[in-house]
Amino acid sequence: MEKQIDTILVVDFGSQYTQLIARRIRELNVFSVIFPWDINVEKIKSLKPKGVILSGGPESVTDSNTPRIPEIIFKLDVPVLGICYGMQTLAEQFGGQVSSSKNKEFGHAQVLLEKPSLLFDGFSSGSSIDVWMSHGDHVSTLPDKFNLIASTKSAPIAAMEHAQKALYALQFHPEVTHTKQGNTVLENFTFKICKCEAQWRMQNLIEQRINEIKEKVGDQTVLLGLSGGVDSSVTAMLLD
Repeated sequence: MEKQIDTILVVDFGSQYTQLIARRIRELNVFSVIFPWDINVEKIKSLKPKGVILSGGPESVTDSNTPRIPEIIFKLDVPVLGICYGMQTLAEQFGGQVSSSKNKEFGHAQVLLEKPSLLFDGFSSGSSIDVWMSHGDHVSTLPDKFNLIASTKSAPIAAMEHAQKALYALQFHPEVTHTKQGNTVLENFTFKICKCEAQWRMQNLIEQRINEIKEKVGDQTVLLGLSGGVDSSVTAMLLD
């Protein structure tokens, strides 16, 4: 049986940066797929991800009937990284408190690394990093068994991790270029925490999809419609 390729699942809560999260993981040569937060449970199970990233989102955890993390995510027993809204709902679902900020924070910030963490491996404890914030709420009380690992002046709980489980969360956005060392944080999560292997290439996915189409179509005639910007080599492979 062919080995299933290592995959990071990105749970989408509606952030403008969700696609960018998946892109950053793929740039590490690890496959990443985006599912909406309310995706079918069986679909998540079938994916068998090595780790899960919870995206940001425009909603407020302090409101009722806003998106939450599906319980199946925690039953997968894989590492989880919450970003912005993902951090806030993770905190709330584990018994922490989320509060609305007096002033929404959108822009650069200095994050102080409070405690050693595998998520910040390679950084010195007590040092600071330049990050990008975009939030109106913040975690005001840590959930039980979570430790503070980073802070800012406006967000005293800027990053946290569970004392026993591989659950991590960031108030800032490591996926944007404004967070200068964000890629290192995502690398640490992908390789050192999730133990993924850099074994995925876009070309492999293209060839896999083409073979699947050929098996399904056989000798039948195919009507091929392509949008602008499709690489000519891909078109040739499809028409071969």
